[in-house]
Amino acid sequence: MGIDTVAIYSDVDKDSLHVQLADESVCVGGAKSAESYLHMENIIQAAVSKGAEAIHPGFGFLSENPQFAELCEQVGIHFIGPNSNSIKLMGNKSKAREIVVKAKVPVVPGSAGHVKDLEEAKSVALEIGFPILIKASAGGGGRGMRIAYDIDEFTSAFQTAKTEAKNAFGDDTMYLEKYIVRPKHIEFQMLADKYGNVIHLGERDCSIQRRNQKVVEEAPSLISEDLRQRMGEAAIQICKAVQYENAGTIEFLVSGEDFYFIEMNTRIQVEHPVTEMITGLDIVKEQIRIATGEKLSVTQEDIILRGHAIECRLNAENPKNGFRPSPGTITLLHSPSGNGIRFDSFIYKDYQIQPFYDSMIGKIIVHGVDRTEAIKKMRATLEELVVEGIDTNQTFLYMLMNDRDYSKGNFDTSFVEKKLDSLLEYEDYD
Repeated sequence: MGIDTVAIYSDVDKDSLHVQLADESVCVGGAKSAESYLHMENIIQAAVSKGAEAIHPGFGFLSENPQFAELCEQVGIHFIGPNSNSIKLMGNKSKAREIVVKAKVPVVPGSAGHVKDLEEAKSVALEIGFPILIKASAGGGGRGMRIAYDIDEFTSAFQTAKTEAKNAFGDDTMYLEKYIVRPKHIEFQMLADKYGNVIHLGERDCSIQRRNQKVVEEAPSLISEDLRQRMGEAAIQICKAVQYENAGTIEFLVSGEDFYFIEMNTRIQVEHPVTEMITGLDIVKEQIRIATGEKLSVTQEDIILRGHAIECRLNAENPKNGFRPSPGTITLLHSPSGNGIRFDSFIYKDYQIQPFYDSMIGKIIVHGVDRTEAIKKMRATLEELVVEGIDTNQTFLYMLMNDRDYSKGNFDTSFVEKKLDSLLEYEDYD
């Protein structure tokens, strides 16, 4: 797009690939996130010092922080995302639920807003009926979330989730939802401009998860055309209800032909490449265009889903050792390439994986004419990928792609937990 870019980095990330690829770079602090990637003043100061007109927050750290979006607004820097008010409204799970109920979109039965203490939580839980999902209002990434299958384990689960939420988000307000057994996790990619135009780019299936963290995502999902249309219309309705602007994701639980809103992510998602693969749209480019005040470059009628795409998250971890993180130096790297293959990563040979951040080190994305071809292409791509010097979940992903039930589409959000033993049955992992 002809836009000069400035990369920010913590002092241990100075050799990261994104720093080398940018036109300029600025160190914003120490290794700990609080000293760098979460340090708002340092980031704003870096942007101002470089004369930056906009900040793209990525898909982690401050990407859904209304205070940071507000700071950008105050100093006249475009925040490439929604405005701070939209982030506040949809970032708080209990408030988002209230908005969605008013918009007449189905929600999972649960508490009306947050519960004030353990006694009220118990009372609401008994009213909703077990199993119960306990969730942090300010949560995300599976943190501050626990399941209680009966009243006896509710107290412990509630207190654990509350403590985890306080430590992770500085906010321990909690709310409750009925736990839907064996659902699929389906999310819709949304785009909206400041002129009231709202469209969706189809959906992604994110049901392959471990401990509420996504492992594999694919698009489109295996739902009926009627359900796709109803869910897409509901997602647009939600965005319009909060006058949403920029890219976002509406997440649903699906059981049969029924769907329930669970949350909105007011940012771009890690798994956005699978949508780019099947629509041919560059979502980040659209984000930048929207932030500069342009109208959407496409209408809903222009969106045609072509073929099938799958993304596998490559993590520096040892699945056979409880998925323990594996920092260290990459001694050899061969990344696959070819038609319909994409490898998004910051790593290279001799790069040092740090122990301070999320263990994801890359995303492998493939596109095929249909789901069967995409699965075969992902198997071949995982066979070709070489990462040495650290442990990764590469073979675990390969076992997933070769699982008979996954290939047939027989899976839900509990798939990995149920299949874990068979997915770890391989000998070539050291």
